[in-house]
Amino acid sequence: MTIDSSSGPKARPPAGTRILIVDDDERLNALLTDYLGRFGFSVRAAAHPRDGLRAFVADPPDLVILDIMLPETDGLAVCRQLRASSRTPIIMLTARGDVADRIVGLELGADDYLPKPFEPRELVARIQAVLRRGERDEAEIVRAGTLELNWTTRAAHLDGRALELTTAEFELLGYLVRNRGRVMSRDRIMDGTRGIDWDAYDRSIDVLVSRVRQKLDDDPKQPRYIRTVRGIGYSFIGGRAE
Repeated sequence: MTIDSSSGPKARPPAGTRILIVDDDERLNALLTDYLGRFGFSVRAAAHPRDGLRAFVADPPDLVILDIMLPETDGLAVCRQLRASSRTPIIMLTARGDVADRIVGLELGADDYLPKPFEPRELVARIQAVLRRGERDEAEIVRAGTLELNWTTRAAHLDGRALELTTAEFELLGYLVRNRGRVMSRDRIMDGTRGIDWDAYDRSIDVLVSRVRQKLDDDPKQPRYIRTVRGIGYSFIGGRAE
C-alpha cells in the first residue's frame, strides 16, 4: 500500500479525536497510525482482538477500525461484543470483499465498511463522514407524530420508550423523517446518510431499513412509518415532521 498525504481530505478532526485499530496486520497498523496521525487523529493499534477489547475498555476511543479476519475470533464477534455496551462508531475492513460479510457487519451494528485493498485517502474520507454525523448543525429535536429524534444526544424515542439505534440506524431514520412524504431512492439515501457515493444496488440500505423497522415494530406489509416503493426506494409516512 502506497501512502501519500499530499492529496485527499484536508479537513482536520476535532482535537483529541481517538481511533482504535484492531487488525492483525502489524505493518498496515503502523502505516495507518502514521498516515492518520498526519490528519490530526490520535491512533492506537492492536493486533489481537483480545488486546483490542482491553484497549477499548481501558480508554474508549471515538471510532474503531475493525478488521473482519482476526486470529482466534473474527471481527464480527468483536463487533457484537462492542455493540453490546457501546454505540462508538465502527468501520469494518474486509479482505475477502464478500457482500455477505458486509451485510452481517451492518446487521451487527457497524457504521461503515471498506474492502481491502483500499486507498488510505478513502479511509480518511469515511472516518470523517462517520464523525460528522455527530457534529452536524441541525435542529436539536425533530418530531414525527410520537417519534422523537434528538440530534444533540443522538437519542430516539417512540411513544415515550427509548429506541436503541446504532449511529447508522439513527442517521437513516433521521434522513427519512426529514424528507417525510418524499420517495428517496437508495443511492440518495446512501449519499445522504454516508456522505459517500456507494453502489445504488448495494443491499446495505435494505439491511439498515429492515433493522430500523424492527425497532419501530413496523410491518413492511402494512407500514405505519417506512413504506417501500418497489423498484425505487423508501418513503417515511409516519407522523408529521416538525
